[in-house]
Amino acid sequence: MKKLLARPRKTGKISFGEFASCVKGYGWQTLFAPIFVVCEVFLEVFIPRVMTLLIDEGVSVGNTDAVLKYGGLMLALALLALVAGALSARLAAVATMGFARNLRKKLFDKIQDFSFGNIDKFSTGSLITRLTTDVNFIRNAFMMLIRVGFRAPVMFVTSIALALDINTRLAMIFVAVAPVMAIAMFAIGAIAFPLFGKMFRKFDAMNARLQENLIGIRVVKAFVRESHETEAFRKAAEDVRNTQVKAEKLIVYGQPFMQFAMYGCMVAVVWFGGNMIIKSVDGMTIGGLNAFISYINQILMSLLMVAMIFVNLVISSASLARCSEVLREKPEITDETASPDLEVADGSVVFENVSFGYGKDTSKEILSGINLEIPSGSVLGIIGGTGSAKTTLVQLIPRLYDVTSGSVMVGGEDVRNYKIRTLRDSVAMVLQQNVLFSGTIRDNLKWGNDNATDEEIEEAAKNAEAHKFVTSFSEGYDTDLGQGGVNVSGGQKQRLCIARAMLKKPKIMILDDSTSAVDTATDAAIRKAFAETLKGMTVIIIAQRISSVKHADKIIVMEDGRIAASGTHEELYSSSPVYREVCDSQAGGVRDD
Repeated sequence: MKKLLARPRKTGKISFGEFASCVKGYGWQTLFAPIFVVCEVFLEVFIPRVMTLLIDEGVSVGNTDAVLKYGGLMLALALLALVAGALSARLAAVATMGFARNLRKKLFDKIQDFSFGNIDKFSTGSLITRLTTDVNFIRNAFMMLIRVGFRAPVMFVTSIALALDINTRLAMIFVAVAPVMAIAMFAIGAIAFPLFGKMFRKFDAMNARLQENLIGIRVVKAFVRESHETEAFRKAAEDVRNTQVKAEKLIVYGQPFMQFAMYGCMVAVVWFGGNMIIKSVDGMTIGGLNAFISYINQILMSLLMVAMIFVNLVISSASLARCSEVLREKPEITDETASPDLEVADGSVVFENVSFGYGKDTSKEILSGINLEIPSGSVLGIIGGTGSAKTTLVQLIPRLYDVTSGSVMVGGEDVRNYKIRTLRDSVAMVLQQNVLFSGTIRDNLKWGNDNATDEEIEEAAKNAEAHKFVTSFSEGYDTDLGQGGVNVSGGQKQRLCIARAMLKKPKIMILDDSTSAVDTATDAAIRKAFAETLKGMTVIIIAQRISSVKHADKIIVMEDGRIAASGTHEELYSSSPVYREVCDSQAGGVRDD
């Protein structure tokens, strides 16, 4: 995991079209938010002009009527600007929150289409960061664009224009300084961008560490490793802090330079403008200089807003690239070659010269030369040592992965000819890692069949030897399991997962070491239920216990990604040394030398 998180990923170019659709449903708010902010700016920039008239035609000559007239006009302009600004802020908030909602949904929907191979390319912590932190940065940037992104340039241009109208020579001070400031900002951004990319990778690592700790919190406490995990998380958080400081330090260094330039402009304007009034040059008046200083403040404010936009864009550009990477990821398993009307005829499974390897490196094959035929309605047992690719083999049946070469056939058809939903509706898997979700026991069981009746739920639970312990709870099937099923034991989790799979009534049932946490009597009862109530269904059992597969129609022994031996229990016991050794050891027949 550390290597995966540390390795920089090439994100490529950002396609803004991928994000434009996220505005859908909030288009008019996105349109009118900048319109109202532009109205606010126009109202604000004309206030200093009215103030000029108030000073020159009212205060300077003692004209009370002019003071009241222009003072009332300034008040009206300020109130209208306030209303326009409030409307803009409200519309922008609705638009950006809606945009973030749509973007998160789009990312989540995309992840749901990923195959196991696609998911393997991203760490879980990284995907969580992209759906939370990255989306928040993008939302903030979107907010800045539709409000400040319009406010700053409009205010800058109109203030410069009105300043030029008051005195061209004084306004040249801004015209000369503005390009220097723009070049400095872009130079800082070019250096800071890769640092923000590194910062987000550190975020990924921290989230991965946090998730791993919370999932395994019982193991942490059982081994008294709290201090070790605390130190590991402290280091991950420290890495985030250090990289964030390095990235934002460059941006912070740019602020003093900008303030120096802006306040230098202000001092120059006051100096030269004051001399113009004293010497009566270019018709400069006290009211005109006062308005010019107001425009200085507006210009400086607009430049600060541009700098703020720039910082947000530098940060969000890294987030855009990371989210774009998820949106552009092409699912490895699709329905492109599928026949839309093809249904799974029966539960027969055939592997024809199947090889498989993770990724594009064909030299590192996990499975090699697999040829296997499983008749419909039969029971296949699979045993093998750790790392012998037992789980990988059965994951090819519902196309959780696709073969590298050869073919897997279900119901007489290549699995790639079925629509993914059609194929997986016909295959039920009880995975090695038992996963339950937040909600009641009933909610979890209905994952197998959302329309299942209470009678069907209870029957499936009885067949999985789960009904008895479920009814022992005060709320029975309405018992809340909590996150990940924290309220039940490992063996109870397994039985609930088996019941969930039974409710699906599939043509093929795959049990991946799914009774390892139950006692042998319960294991036998579950197998008996399969034989009596699920006749005609193909059952594939991966197990470590020989008793779990002893009565299977056929048993295969996996070794280093190959089928080392196959046959019935009796045949393998007499012909396969590996199988016989496992049988004897589990039966207590192995003597110590």
